[in-house]
Amino acid sequence: MSAEKPAPVRVLYCGVCGLPAEYCEFGPDFERCKPWLRAHAPGVYPDDLVAASSSPGGGDKDVDKVGDRLQGVGISDGSTSAAGDASASKPQEAKRLPGGKLKKKEKQEVVIEKIVRNKRKCVTVVKGLELFGVKLSDASKKLGKKFATGASVVKGPTEKEQIDVQGDISYDIVEFITDTWPDVPESAIFFIEDGRKVPAA
Repeated sequence: MSAEKPAPVRVLYCGVCGLPAEYCEFGPDFERCKPWLRAHAPGVYPDDLVAASSSPGGGDKDVDKVGDRLQGVGISDGSTSAAGDASASKPQEAKRLPGGKLKKKEKQEVVIEKIVRNKRKCVTVVKGLELFGVKLSDASKKLGKKFATGASVVKGPTEKEQIDVQGDISYDIVEFITDTWPDVPESAIFFIEDGRKVPAA
């Protein structure tokens, strides 16, 4: 007796959100998926449910009520409509990643950290200058010239570029940054001391 080999399952992925068609309703924007689902996967969602949730007065009354209730469900209590509108428009401004996650906008801040190597040598690390429109290669040259030391652009542990300057210049560097690049306010410069972020100003 030989067991039959099961046939592979073909999964239909949505052309709008990239999720399997059965999961579109849990995705980032089900309303945008509905036209694609009607055209390519009419059997996945019953036609009357899709039509009822998209057009008022269509389909059964119970289905309409369920669709309206589902559309009205939200996290906020809805006490202030202005706050609701602001929170509704905020996610549209942020960039969406695959799977519906929102990409957070990076804070514009310069972080300066002193790292001690081999118990004697210090390296001052400057992160975040590029967020203010500063070209890191130019900035490293200016820092090296000003402090008469080696300065280079390297990739940090988070795969973001940063400037490594040899020596402990952490407190002299704040004045140099604000003078050289006026777009960088002193209030946006922070030090890392004992694992905590401390404002330079």
